[in-house]
Amino acid sequence: MDFHRLLDWGVDSCFWILRKLLGPVVRLIWIREARGLHHIPRHGAAIVAFNHQSYFDFFCFLAVSRRNVHFLAAEKFFEHALWRALMRATGQIHVKRRAKDKREVHDKVFEHLSRGRVIGIFPEGTRSHEREHMQRAFSGVAKYAIKGHVPVIPVGIKGTYDILSRHDRRVRLKKVAELHVGAPLHLERYRKHKMNARAYHIITEDIMVAITHLCGKNYRYAPQWKFNHTTS
Repeated sequence: MDFHRLLDWGVDSCFWILRKLLGPVVRLIWIREARGLHHIPRHGAAIVAFNHQSYFDFFCFLAVSRRNVHFLAAEKFFEHALWRALMRATGQIHVKRRAKDKREVHDKVFEHLSRGRVIGIFPEGTRSHEREHMQRAFSGVAKYAIKGHVPVIPVGIKGTYDILSRHDRRVRLKKVAELHVGAPLHLERYRKHKMNARAYHIITEDIMVAITHLCGKNYRYAPQWKFNHTTS
């Protein structure tokens, strides 16, 4: 068994354990509804893009997803011993937000995609400060999808702000979440064009509009015009 196969076996084993131990608990207590899961491909690389309101966004999606998902995770998760062990065991991608050079993160994302993995991205970059409003997104999601030749699967999450917002210290047991998975957004047509920062930014905001339709939140930075994506 070569190194990559051994590494994949270890990651798969950790995800299996999490699903068996934590998945049923999360689904029983907090998840009221999960729709559109058939849009997540059974095989092959893809990017899943979410609105972000809580640490529970991560756990709720993994509790219902049939695929392992490798999220872009902030440095703080790798600075705490317990979180660091979980992040590394499940192959999450360490994002050093204070670093000016992001090439290490980019290389890691494209490596995962080239191996047929699913990448999870919160385009807002951090949890929202408000229940009903989403923050302005970073354009990395569009760059990774177009350069990596993979679709973006929009996911809208409702209710996690009330379970554990960034302002809370305790988890609420009587609040529930909903997850709505949309049809994949295919961006192949844009590979034929010369892309610049503004183009990536506009496409990212269009992706965010798709997420708003699924989560019911307000995205103040919606573009004045929208791309027509081919969906399936």
